[in-house]
Amino acid sequence: MAWTDLQSDMATQGYIASDDLAVALHLALTLGRPMLLEGAAGVGKTEVARVLAAVQDTRLLRLQCYEGLDAAQAIYEWNYQRQLLSIRAAAENGETGASVETRIFSEDFLLERPLLAAIRQEKPPVLLIDEIDRADEEFEAYLLEILADYQITIPELGTIKAVTQPVVVLTSNGTRDLSDALRRRCLYTYVDYPDRPTELAILAARCPEIEIKLAAQVIGFVQNIRKEELEKTPGIAETLDFAAALMGLGVADLTADPAVLQASLTTLLKTQSDQANITTEVAQRIAGRAA
Repeated sequence: MAWTDLQSDMATQGYIASDDLAVALHLALTLGRPMLLEGAAGVGKTEVARVLAAVQDTRLLRLQCYEGLDAAQAIYEWNYQRQLLSIRAAAENGETGASVETRIFSEDFLLERPLLAAIRQEKPPVLLIDEIDRADEEFEAYLLEILADYQITIPELGTIKAVTQPVVVLTSNGTRDLSDALRRRCLYTYVDYPDRPTELAILAARCPEIEIKLAAQVIGFVQNIRKEELEKTPGIAETLDFAAALMGLGVADLTADPAVLQASLTTLLKTQSDQANITTEVAQRIAGRAA
């Protein structure tokens, strides 16, 4: 598959990928390397993994990272309750020793988490490691064996090698620096907010019923509001919500009803300070430039 074919297939799923992103993803698939996508929140990084899974008609496994994430939540853990019940049952039957230990530390008592599940699928899944920068630096060490060799070592069972190699997508909002070791194992691309033609194409793909004039105004308005000093810059999902809200309110022109426009900004502005800063007058000024 050429990178242009991948770009076209992603477009059929409503994701308009830039040439740079499409080429980077094509290389990651061809070379079998993890893909690290970095960029501001809301630019569509997570959606890349969902679309790849849809394009390849395969399972999407998602690991949402957070501070304090460890191997038990990400890789595997033992089913301690079942182990205790098995030990009690064995004791009642007079069974002790190595045979009990061997049984309770077997596959039957192993609970898969996303990373282990990803390398045990018959069909290569898409593994999304979302917001890796939110996890502790120590957690990155858990990933290195998986990303380098696609295998996981469980002390009681030994090394489990991948049945198939998953397509790995990592995302980062850039809240902290990632380790050099992690970056070396990945291909990298920076995902920025889309330019006007691209965002228009995204809106047309996701909201095909929107009028051309309103679509142009919506994109112009959102792209201009991103230039304001905001705590939370609206992303692509907010753009789509904004367009859907306007259509639901019967708005055909952003400049027609200042009160309705102001009310619809709840879809774009997600903090009290941002809503206070974008007053009716400011919104009308931005809408006038977008008209």
